[in-house]
Amino acid sequence: MALLVRVLRNRINISQWVPVCSRLVPVSSTQGQWGRALSGTFQLSTTKDSPQPVEEKVGAFTKIIEAMGFTGPLKYSKWKIKIAALRMYTSCVEKTDFEEFFLRCQMPDTFNSWFLITLLHVWMCLVRMKQEGRSGKYMCRIIVHFMWEDVEQRGRVMGVNSYILKKNMILMTNNFYAAILGYDEGILSDDHGLAAALWRTFFNQKCEDPRHLELLVEYVRKQMQYLDSMNGEDLLLTGEVSWRPLVEKNPQSILKPHSPTYNDEGL
Repeated sequence: MALLVRVLRNRINISQWVPVCSRLVPVSSTQGQWGRALSGTFQLSTTKDSPQPVEEKVGAFTKIIEAMGFTGPLKYSKWKIKIAALRMYTSCVEKTDFEEFFLRCQMPDTFNSWFLITLLHVWMCLVRMKQEGRSGKYMCRIIVHFMWEDVEQRGRVMGVNSYILKKNMILMTNNFYAAILGYDEGILSDDHGLAAALWRTFFNQKCEDPRHLELLVEYVRKQMQYLDSMNGEDLLLTGEVSWRPLVEKNPQSILKPHSPTYNDEGL
């Protein structure tokens, strides 16, 4: 798919493929050391403060076919949701300022760093779209599908041996779902809990400067608040997502997202 090819433009370091995501979610008992450092973190409303989605009422037939692993009737056609899902994933890799993350979080410019940053933004999209009922959950599955297609394609472009690529894809898949669970637990907790999840996953337990953790906790909180302020119908139809800068120049603009446009052709 042409749009997927475009996402291959990000700069990556070929020499660093082998250690991809080798330790995303180790367990640590030292998260308390960040307590005092994070006490002054910029506070934003958490996911717990957001309105919870209302469960859709579905018929018996829909429940049966979905229990069999099929997708029942959705609010919008599947091809529209798939186009929106591709756009949303593309927003994660094309609208994110990777250079700023490399610089401010002192991360090496490698494929592993790219994946960790992309994973964080994909997770935030998944959290937001799960609030949009069955259509949103279906969109989440498609976003993850496009992500793995992109990761595999990047590996092939880098010339990685097919056996090593397959082995790393299995490892990354396991680590991805473990990271998602850790982030989910962190976002539902206070800033210390979120910082612990980011320290274990995003920084691989290697963050020596608590200011980097503080910066990332603030980023996730404000970004989730920003995503929550976006209209769910627009997200389902367009998939257009914009990301706040890592360091906010104008904090007053956080809750002023631009309304996307949509037409029936899905363009």
